[in-house]
Amino acid sequence: MSKAISKVPAVINEPVKSYIPGSEEVKSLIATYKKMWSEKTEIPMIIGGKEVKTDKKIKLSSPQDHQHDFGFYYEGNMSHVDNAIEAALAAKTKWNALEWEHRASIFLKAAELLAGPYRDVINAATMIGQSKNVHQAEIDAACEFIDFLRFNVEFMTEMYAEQPVSDKGIWNRVEYRPLEGFCFAVTPFNFTAISGNLPACMAMMGNVVVWKPSDKQVYSAKVIMDVFKEAGLPDGVINMIFTDGKETAEKVLAHPDFAGLHFTGSTKVFQGMWKMIGDNIHNYKSYPRIVGETGGKDFVMVHPSANVEAVATGLVRGAFEYQGQKCSAASRAYIPKSLWNDVKAVMEAQMKTIKIGSPEDPSNFVNAVIDKNSFEKCKGYIDRANAANDANVIIGGKYDDSKGWFVHPTVIETINPYYESIVEEIFGPILTVYVYEDENWEDTLKLVDTSTQYSLTGSIFAQDRYAIDEAYKALENASGNFYINDKPTGAVVGQQPFGGSRASGTNDKAGSKMNLTRWVSVRSIKETFVSPKDYKYPYLG
Repeated sequence: MSKAISKVPAVINEPVKSYIPGSEEVKSLIATYKKMWSEKTEIPMIIGGKEVKTDKKIKLSSPQDHQHDFGFYYEGNMSHVDNAIEAALAAKTKWNALEWEHRASIFLKAAELLAGPYRDVINAATMIGQSKNVHQAEIDAACEFIDFLRFNVEFMTEMYAEQPVSDKGIWNRVEYRPLEGFCFAVTPFNFTAISGNLPACMAMMGNVVVWKPSDKQVYSAKVIMDVFKEAGLPDGVINMIFTDGKETAEKVLAHPDFAGLHFTGSTKVFQGMWKMIGDNIHNYKSYPRIVGETGGKDFVMVHPSANVEAVATGLVRGAFEYQGQKCSAASRAYIPKSLWNDVKAVMEAQMKTIKIGSPEDPSNFVNAVIDKNSFEKCKGYIDRANAANDANVIIGGKYDDSKGWFVHPTVIETINPYYESIVEEIFGPILTVYVYEDENWEDTLKLVDTSTQYSLTGSIFAQDRYAIDEAYKALENASGNFYINDKPTGAVVGQQPFGGSRASGTNDKAGSKMNLTRWVSVRSIKETFVSPKDYKYPYLG
């Protein structure tokens, strides 16, 4: 039992290193990258704190060089899912009983390890396995993950401090219990920070977790588990498995002790898992918590009063950083006819200077898309736009898979506001522009709001404050994160809680206290100091 009301260290966002050419930090990172690139890494599952190997080895290849073999991971089967659940439940009692200060200390230490000795390692693993350049790896794998760990500790203490009022003669209080059972984390390839945060934030609140990372993010997932182990996370609290997605979901979601799902991935997969949970609802000991961040078709709405250079820069950065593979990437833009030629000219000039290639060269702004499936999907959209009557590729449109999965930044212009590439999620470096007549501003706002099923991020560019206010109100439900005169990407933990609704998820806002409340079950306690000795109330006389 804790004998103090502990105050955790003050938290600020982790400073982003600049990696300017010739700096010691960029030399150190690239040297680590080259060393790790040349190694053959063996990645086992971690179940109950033990390395688990099987006879099925899956080769690891890099998106920027799909012929390069940098190691392998061991693929498991459904017996390993059973073992992971058993290991989590076996660890639950002791982990639940540990005071929150010790849980906080473990994850604060993990943050310090990532900020120091593991910074180059986790960034390099992300660069190799997920094809992020030095800046994208830094803001994700290092800084955002560190921020999640530190801010979640702060949010946890704020939550614990929230207590009810007490009337005369009684003491009311609440305690924030972990969920009853085990939790399931399913994480994506595109953000190392998200992959680390989803299991970590549940564990921080006292839960035990079965974690299935994406098979495209296995390398940095290994580093995450290495960090957690060194930070002192007890065996069995987080169990990492590499198993078939559909079969794993069917097994996990049928278990009576399943207590919560923390998911980031496709809308279709999340909806399928939600249905499985509904079908199994009578089997559970308690109603599971379901949190998901899914698809996006993120917009940039431009008013005739907008600054041309700001719009063009917001689109180039928002659409093409990390090859458009951010959940929040700008993938559709609505630009007034009066500005379009100028915006297009600035975009063309900027895009001519973009370098494309391996993250090993820090001057490359764009790297490879994640795999062959992504490459073929992007290629299909580009080819169909070139052949379409109502759309055309106006910038970029090149692709090359001879060495890596490289798709050049591409802009499609369409005269059809419901053309496939302006309403469907692509997850690649493809931006579709619809040019509207200036007088159709209000109708175009309605179009932005209604033409897709998603509601994740979006932005408005305007200098006219009345126009900003009009867009702010008209697009109230069109995005969970709304940006004014900025690109729709780059949410920072503690500053812009992230998440969307509609087909984009449950909007439980990762990087905020709102998300952590989903992983606790509150118990109210009332203590009466002097108990009544007679049943009669005063009104009985």
